Amino acid sequence: MKKKLIIAVSVIWALVLVGAIGIGVVVLTGGDDDEPKKADNTDAPSQGVEPGAEDLDSFYEQELSWSECGANECSTLEVPVSYEDLSIGTIELALERAKATGDRIGSLVVNPGGPGAGGTYLAEQAEGYFAEPLRAAYDIVGFDPRGTGDSSPVDCLTDDELDAYIAADPDPDTPEEVQTGEENSTEFWAGCKAKSGDVGAHVSTVEAARDMDVLRAALGEDELDYLGFSYGTRLGATYAELYPDKTGRLVLDGAIDPSLDTRNGSLSQAKGFETALRSYIQDCVDGGNCFLGGTVDAGLTTIKDLLGEIEKAPLKTSDGEGRELTVGLAFYGLITPLYSEDNWTYLDSGLKEALDGNGDTLLLLSDFYGSREGGKYTDNSLEAISVINCLDDPTSISADEVPAQFADFEKASPTFGRVFAWGLTACHGIPFTSTDEPDLEIDGSGAAPIVVLGTTRDPATPYEEAVAMAEQLESGVLVSRDGDGHTAYNKGNSCVDDAVHGYLIDGTVPKDGLDC
Repeated sequence: MKKKLIIAVSVIWALVLVGAIGIGVVVLTGGDDDEPKKADNTDAPSQGVEPGAEDLDSFYEQELSWSECGANECSTLEVPVSYEDLSIGTIELALERAKATGDRIGSLVVNPGGPGAGGTYLAEQAEGYFAEPLRAAYDIVGFDPRGTGDSSPVDCLTDDELDAYIAADPDPDTPEEVQTGEENSTEFWAGCKAKSGDVGAHVSTVEAARDMDVLRAALGEDELDYLGFSYGTRLGATYAELYPDKTGRLVLDGAIDPSLDTRNGSLSQAKGFETALRSYIQDCVDGGNCFLGGTVDAGLTTIKDLLGEIEKAPLKTSDGEGRELTVGLAFYGLITPLYSEDNWTYLDSGLKEALDGNGDTLLLLSDFYGSREGGKYTDNSLEAISVINCLDDPTSISADEVPAQFADFEKASPTFGRVFAWGLTACHGIPFTSTDEPDLEIDGSGAAPIVVLGTTRDPATPYEEAVAMAEQLESGVLVSRDGDGHTAYNKGNSCVDDAVHGYLIDGTVPKDGLDC
């Protein structure tokens, strides 16, 4: 169920989902050879890497050693903890590739988003994420970005502490709940500092993009071809900014606006989830006899009232650990199915059960969101997202300042606005400071055409952000999908898929402004 349910889900603190998938494709020119040709990397770190390029030669010249892992091949890539201070040491990034099933033209580097999600599973489950023409033409290469998955994952909380963290009320409305939230945040950042060491300060998007250039070289590529989803679009756009001369065919699906600060990004996402929820309820109403009510407004009232009742009295579940469905868990259970129209039936079940006093399905959905299975968290995505986001933009406000934000956020989202407003406190107390291009502005000048995909009712990366990214990228080309759910590629829209395949496989740039 997990990978079928959602492509990439991630959280900020106990609130906002930052979704963006960047597209990366590495095109090999080695024809049908089993191994890629060695690239010319004499000018590898082409933009602003300190110390000099000669200090990074050992990283750029490394050869990957692949071994069998299931039906695919796995390897590791060595990169410096800090590109600005190589004396700190090195880490290894986990890699997995699904080899091309047809006439191979190269390697396609992919990223699922987050931030905080590992990416090797995209190769592991390539048949579910990529259409046959792409799998035939490319080795699909997934990697766990630094600080995630099996790539020196950052750690902040024990599983029990993480349970309490995500179960807390995301919209605290009493002094006691506010204090609990502040204590949780303090505990989170103290844990990150104690458990993550030097790596915790070096998991920024810029550093992950630099890793992708080392990966490009290790794969034997002169240019990087990349397909990224959700947050992966920020990662891909950052790569294009840092290495425009190494940028090959990039597709960025579910794009974000890289110019937005934390507050405006949160407002945008709050509006996106409100739009998605209204679309879900409208579909229920259009089907007749909607269990939520006869109109969209009635349905929204039903859901808000339900959340209010759960806040007062958490729902019982049949969970073997005796857990109840708190309002925090209900929130994540509610937003998770909004990532894909295919999963609205799960939300139907969860809400119907909850209205009858049963929290089982909403708890299951919340656990999926947090990668919790069998009483344990299977990855560190709930922790890594906060560290990465706050390194990229540490802007934060105090709890006392949050109520002043309510009006703007509730205008953007009457249902979720206050939760997203509280998210503005997420980075308070972060013990790390990004030192590598912390104020990077992105326009990708000098890069090859970059195809940007946006879906009109995308909850996590609202369509307007894809429009903005395409406009900001000097070589940006916008392709729009009219539809629901997060991201556009391989969602049953042949117009979108043809545009993506045409560019990645044949090099044909789609018409800017193409509507699908």
